[in-house]
Amino acid sequence: MHHHGHQHGTANILKWSFFATILFVVVEAVAGFRSGSLALVSDAGHNFTDALALVLATVGVYMQSKPADSIKTYGYHRAGVLTAFVNALTLIVIAGFIFYEAWQRLLHPRHIEEWTMLWVAVASVALNGGIMLGLFRDKDRDLNIRATFVHMMGDAVSAVGIVVGAIAIHFTGFAVIDPVLSVLIGVLIVWSAWDIIQESLNVLLEGLPRGMQLNEVTGAMRTIDGVIDVHDLHIWSLGSSAHALSCHVLIEDMPTSESNTILQRVNDVLCKFEIRHSTIQFEHTKCALSDAPCSILVTSQHHEHEH
Repeated sequence: MHHHGHQHGTANILKWSFFATILFVVVEAVAGFRSGSLALVSDAGHNFTDALALVLATVGVYMQSKPADSIKTYGYHRAGVLTAFVNALTLIVIAGFIFYEAWQRLLHPRHIEEWTMLWVAVASVALNGGIMLGLFRDKDRDLNIRATFVHMMGDAVSAVGIVVGAIAIHFTGFAVIDPVLSVLIGVLIVWSAWDIIQESLNVLLEGLPRGMQLNEVTGAMRTIDGVIDVHDLHIWSLGSSAHALSCHVLIEDMPTSESNTILQRVNDVLCKFEIRHSTIQFEHTKCALSDAPCSILVTSQHHEHEH
């Protein structure tokens, strides 16, 4: 119940943040076009992707809360990771648009109304800072929320840059500062998106969870009393914080009732690595896979393991 209530609270934060952001996008875009500031228009575009990110994150939170069924036997954990990946891709696309427009503005400079640029950027800092504060608690526990948090952080930082740029334009009269700021915003967007793309792809491709070492998990399991060897070990992520494991564990020949104690010890060790879904096959004789612990056969003839 606590977990469900927590997810409901996060979903509400995302929902109201979306309405506030989409309203601000309209205000910032109009102000950008009227003031002639490409930096403001670029930031409005970034804020629009923020709004999209908030929608996708809300969908992700909802999907992740759905229980497993006979079709989605692992549940919907990957939904949040997939939305994080899409979020990051939208950032890359918007950055490309910003780079193009900045180049056009460098070739054809325009007059900038720096005070409009300044006050709208200050409002953007306040808006994005408030949303970041609401999402801060969950950003390290959920890749989906972290992707959204990074969206907001990137836009808050770029808005600070616009504030500084507006002041610089006022005192120097150099309109070229505006497209240069846009390029810097674009670079920031790409940088913030790249880490999310890497991590979400790693989850979608069932790679080893971030921060986990395969040899550390194997070593810890081999120290368990009753475990002779561990092989054919695979660890992957179901979602941002749900990890799964499958492996073969070599033990002495014994009744199933006695091996249950070893199984409990193994699961206790795995919990220390935040692995709470495991499929463990006990063996009493060494199998062929013990010499190739992480191999997966991809030919049409699959390995038949003899029990």
